[in-house]
Amino acid sequence: MPSRPVVIAFDGSPAALRALQEAAELLAPRPGLVVVVWEAGVAYDYATIPSTGLDLPPAQFDLRSAAKLDEAVYSNALELARKGAGIATSLGMPAEAMAVADELTVGETLVQVSRDVDAAALVIGRHGHSALRDALLGSTTKHLLHNTPCPLLVGRHAENDT
Repeated sequence: MPSRPVVIAFDGSPAALRALQEAAELLAPRPGLVVVVWEAGVAYDYATIPSTGLDLPPAQFDLRSAAKLDEAVYSNALELARKGAGIATSLGMPAEAMAVADELTVGETLVQVSRDVDAAALVIGRHGHSALRDALLGSTTKHLLHNTPCPLLVGRHAENDT
């Protein structure tokens, strides 16, 4: 029976790269699944921006352009995931890439992916957000600490990782 994969959340940031490297060092040769969560439908959001009271004409919405933009965002997310998987593989952790549309929040999406693949662990990089920002917007890390169905490895944050 193959080893359960380590899900590695990756956004290309220095914090995510550091977490990926630490995961490979600690958990290789267990397989990795590098996941980039992308926001689907952003182009469609512009069509729903209210223009009443702003003295603006109604937004022109081109469905084909919005679909092309969505496709490009997905393609970029998949390419980033492949880049992360390549880095993990070069460090001794054979890894696959996955781009997942964010239907709710990044945290909820990562929890669902972890459940779907029966992950051995979930790895994330810690970003240096202020306590005020976390209090107002919520914290992905905090959500994952309470909801991840497997061990959570949070990569350390360095002062220059912003």
